[in-house]
Amino acid sequence: MTKEKERAAGYPVKELPYAHGALAPHISEETMRYHHDLHYAGYVARVNELTAGTPFAGRPLGELVTGADGVLLNQAAQAWNHEFYFEALAPDPSREPSGALAEAVVRDFGSADALRGAMTRAAVALFGSGWVWLAADAGGGLVIRSESNAGNPMREGLVPLLCIDVWEHAYYIDHRNRRADAVAAFWHLVDWERVGRRYAAAR
Repeated sequence: MTKEKERAAGYPVKELPYAHGALAPHISEETMRYHHDLHYAGYVARVNELTAGTPFAGRPLGELVTGADGVLLNQAAQAWNHEFYFEALAPDPSREPSGALAEAVVRDFGSADALRGAMTRAAVALFGSGWVWLAADAGGGLVIRSESNAGNPMREGLVPLLCIDVWEHAYYIDHRNRRADAVAAFWHLVDWERVGRRYAAAR
């Protein structure tokens, strides 16, 4: 496909890397169908509407996250954030960090449990909707960032490694208003091998 045809085709809705029901019981099939097929797909459709016939058409979503503003930034960041979130989860994940990532976790947080605890507290405490991120700085240090709405640490020059979606649509079917329970369920599904590959690429 030529670049012109790629731009005309717009941004695709990426398929999940697992079946909709594969993450149960921690995340239900019903939640995944709403979360991926309606919410995420809706953001992608809106990005396609906003970029059609503009200089932004065909640019990678990550470039829109760092270079756009206003409505386009919000929609593009939500599309990018969701793709990143879904790809870090697995039905049978690698349950602990290893290699260089594990060393960085111990150095910067003391232990993997301490990191999970810090991200959990940030996710539970975040007012309203948003995302909590584990990211790497230019020196390979690990930081946690809480971002409202569609916030993404790439706009600070950080490299995202892992995110917790704390918009209500990510958990309300399964957990109602019990956000802490949703975050606890999330940790059963994080594929630390995938996160480690992201960290290796960031260094």
